[in-house]
Amino acid sequence: MTQQVRGVVAPGKGEKVRIETIVVPDAGPGEAVVRIQACGVCHTDLHYREGGINDEFPFLLGHEAAGTVESVGEGVTEVAPGDFVILNWRAVCHQCRACRRGRPWYCFNTHNAKQPMTLTDGTALSPALGIGAFAEKTLVAAGQCTKVDPSTSPAAAGLLGCGVMAGIGAALNTGNVQRGDSVAVIGCGGVGAASVAGARLAGAAKIIAVDLDQRKLEWARSLGATHTIDAKSSDVVEAVRELTDGNGADVVIEAVGRPETYQQAFYARDLAGTVVLVGVPTPEMKLELPLLDVFGRGGSLKSSWYGDCLPDRDFPMLIDLYQQGRLDLDAFVSETIGLEDIEEAFAKMHRGEVLRSVVMF
Repeated sequence: MTQQVRGVVAPGKGEKVRIETIVVPDAGPGEAVVRIQACGVCHTDLHYREGGINDEFPFLLGHEAAGTVESVGEGVTEVAPGDFVILNWRAVCHQCRACRRGRPWYCFNTHNAKQPMTLTDGTALSPALGIGAFAEKTLVAAGQCTKVDPSTSPAAAGLLGCGVMAGIGAALNTGNVQRGDSVAVIGCGGVGAASVAGARLAGAAKIIAVDLDQRKLEWARSLGATHTIDAKSSDVVEAVRELTDGNGADVVIEAVGRPETYQQAFYARDLAGTVVLVGVPTPEMKLELPLLDVFGRGGSLKSSWYGDCLPDRDFPMLIDLYQQGRLDLDAFVSETIGLEDIEEAFAKMHRGEVLRSVVMF
């Protein structure tokens, strides 16, 4: 039997979101119905609303979520009703060429629920990143559910579903930050601040936070940055070099997604150092670099997809660190809000006033 719940829908490009009645089907084969407890307000949701992802309106927004499995469909063994889970948007297939080569974090065939959720008039909804968690309940592929310690704060746990995992993973997985390394993070919003936290977890000796906003630099310092650079008043490349004995950082994480900040990252790294792009650019952006510099500086230029995470490996490990007091996920929760507050949360996010607003159910 289908269920009807409240959810937040983006009806058309640039239009304000609306709270609508959502029809959630029973879980089919390989699917799970999850009762949402908390869902972070992420930039990606705003991109969906603005038509920056695709034009498959209407969208059921929300994806950075944690909740409790209510029911599962035929053949589901990964989770069971009552399990507390973090939702992820990369349910690996275990069959594609990346998975068969032992690199499931690059899975090229991730999957979502087969059945659509709809409005009461039958209009099919496009769930954001295959999740659609600005709703009291949602339907996902069972592989999108990762079971974690149920004593964890839902508001904190859900943030691993996207932004915080992307940032931590950019440092730990993609950047492979090692003990004693120097790390620079350009852009210290939610993802960049999480990269700072990831570098700290890895044991980096020097963590340099770069941003235009003093508030974000303070957030970064509270999460482990040893030095900060105000990009409004400093030459970023020269400032990073000055803090690293003239050499540049071993790893530079670009969490903005713009050509000019990527160039800063490229030239702010040490010879044979690593640049990690975790900020998401827009389709029209172009990058120009002298090819001789790419060759001559050596090292690695990497992109980080979702922090190159493997949810069933990384989520429980990071929750353990949170429970031990070694990873302050609570610091990322700037405020808790209701469904009706999402438009204002978008505005606060755009103004840089919050790391994360989190919808609580």
